Amino acid sequence: MNVSLLLNGRPTTLEVRSDEMLLEALRRQGLRSVRETCAIGVCGACTVLLDGEPASACLMLAAAAAGHEVTTVEGLEGSDPVLRAFNEAHAFQCGWCTPGFVLTVKAMRPGDDVGEALGGNLCRCGCYVKIEEAVRQCVS
Repeated sequence: MNVSLLLNGRPTTLEVRSDEMLLEALRRQGLRSVRETCAIGVCGACTVLLDGEPASACLMLAAAAAGHEVTTVEGLEGSDPVLRAFNEAHAFQCGWCTPGFVLTVKAMRPGDDVGEALGGNLCRCGCYVKIEEAVRQCVS
């Protein structure tokens, strides 16, 4: 089946299976920032923005993205303030979780509690202090 959506700011049609998750369809498009880790929606590595809100691509059927805007890290400009803050704060170690954190931070609103907002993202390297430093740079 064909699924039409706005992918990283560009109108796109994806050919997907009816049982295919969005994560698989995006990876097939070469979008490597969307990563499968837990496959049950608790780690945040597969986070994308769906109409500006964080969503777990491993839990969402690709067909459900029809007509929506999907953003991955590849869709961000190099000068993006969140990307810049993560780089300046060295808010990564292995980098596996970084795309999910970046997109989650992009969706934060003024006044959001940092710990609560980032609660759906896990960093196995333990870079939380640096990640919180980057977030504070973005929201202050």
